[in-house]
Amino acid sequence: MRALDLAILIAYLAGTVLFGAYFSRSQKDVKTYFVSSKHVPWWVIMASVVSTETSSVTFVSVPGFAFTRNFTFLQLVMGYLVGRIAVSAIFIPLYFRGELLTVYQLLGQRFGSGVRRLASSLFLITRSLADGFRLYLTGLVLAAVLLALPGAGEAAREWLPGLDPRLTVIVVAVLVMGVATVIYSYLGGMSAVIWTDVTQLVIYVIGAVVAAVILLGKIPGGWGEVARVGGTAGKFTVFDFASGLTKDYTFWSGLIGGAFLTTATHGTDQLMVQRYLCARSLRQASVAVVASGFVVIVQFALFLVLGLALWKWFGVHPAEAPVARGDAAFPQFIVQRLSKIPGAVGVILGAIFAVSMSTLSSSLNSSAAALVNDFLKPTVGRAWDDARTLRATKLATLLFALVQGACGLIGATLVKSVVDSVLQIASFTTGVTLGLFFLARVAPRASGRAALAGAGVGLAALLVLWSCTPLSWAWYSCVGSGITCLVGVACAPWLGPARGEAAG
Repeated sequence: MRALDLAILIAYLAGTVLFGAYFSRSQKDVKTYFVSSKHVPWWVIMASVVSTETSSVTFVSVPGFAFTRNFTFLQLVMGYLVGRIAVSAIFIPLYFRGELLTVYQLLGQRFGSGVRRLASSLFLITRSLADGFRLYLTGLVLAAVLLALPGAGEAAREWLPGLDPRLTVIVVAVLVMGVATVIYSYLGGMSAVIWTDVTQLVIYVIGAVVAAVILLGKIPGGWGEVARVGGTAGKFTVFDFASGLTKDYTFWSGLIGGAFLTTATHGTDQLMVQRYLCARSLRQASVAVVASGFVVIVQFALFLVLGLALWKWFGVHPAEAPVARGDAAFPQFIVQRLSKIPGAVGVILGAIFAVSMSTLSSSLNSSAAALVNDFLKPTVGRAWDDARTLRATKLATLLFALVQGACGLIGATLVKSVVDSVLQIASFTTGVTLGLFFLARVAPRASGRAALAGAGVGLAALLVLWSCTPLSWAWYSCVGSGITCLVGVACAPWLGPARGEAAG
């Protein structure tokens, strides 16, 4: 890396830490730390939602999708928009009835503390695993880029003698991202997380645009030639109306499965709901979540265009080494072309850091909120005042930073298929939680025991489907929420409240 590239990365990391220090001045109570005293404008929440759901894997994999296939990924994104509309109509009004710090308080009020803690536990376990592995996958991308640069392998061997250079880069990347993220999350709370998300959104979009401009500038005929050749090759295909439940990217799995998935992740997951709770009003929260759907469509279209340009570029400039899979195309382009332009690698690596840290910071804050408010405070009781709760929250932030960092480092010793499996499990546990919220709305006589039965059967059924059938992951949230809700309704007449059951 050139000195300019390194300076850009250092400036970015230092800036995020200083951002957290700036917002630490206003962290006086729990409400400020968790929900920014409900004074964040809608457009900031919208940007934070988009930034949080965009990971480094997305930044690399979506261009890789267009590189190897076409634009059918947009069918899933259309489902994302439908899901957001459902969230704004069904769930957001519930979140502004009273003072909430976690979404699972609603389940506690309806079904009791057992269901509240179950839903919160599912969130904490899957969030820690999924975001820990995202750290690892970010390290893989950085390793692919950095180790291809001249002299990088020798430098890595000097940093940590005896370790494989690739593992060295992954370890360093996880530690650097983890330390920088935990500092600004710890100091600034949700305000720092949300406003830093806005900055990170700008950074990674600039990174993608810079890469696209350089790509098109090096292709004879520019965008016109890319569009012509891409159209002939069927790269602009958006819709696939194939039937069946085993194919991931069809119109039906994208629109229906994507809608259920987004209703679960954006309507019942603490990671996203905590942002809505920061809004000034119910209307602003609704506008933010729906508007984010349109921004996401534009963003993913940009990433797909970037992948299409990569496909054409490698056709004109054959790769120095064969592109093994779509995910490798963007990192290989960075090495083969951007490394020759001063500052370009710094901008792109800064973008990769940005998308990873935006998700990690949100995860740390929301996980701390869930642990303290769904487990510690209900157990201890009223003895916990605001000052003590705030101290516990900051300690919980450090705890989850260690947990997720450990998951990221452990991921380096696991095969890739295990990582994919964990992320798929994370995708369908949100469906079970969505089913519990549906049960609360459609079955007013269902008890906490019926809800627990529904969740247990829903998880078991999805585990069987995941391990024994070729069902596409796009249907997990739909199937999981349906089974959980239907079993809960069926059990309602037979399973009444447990003795002494009370809302949590």
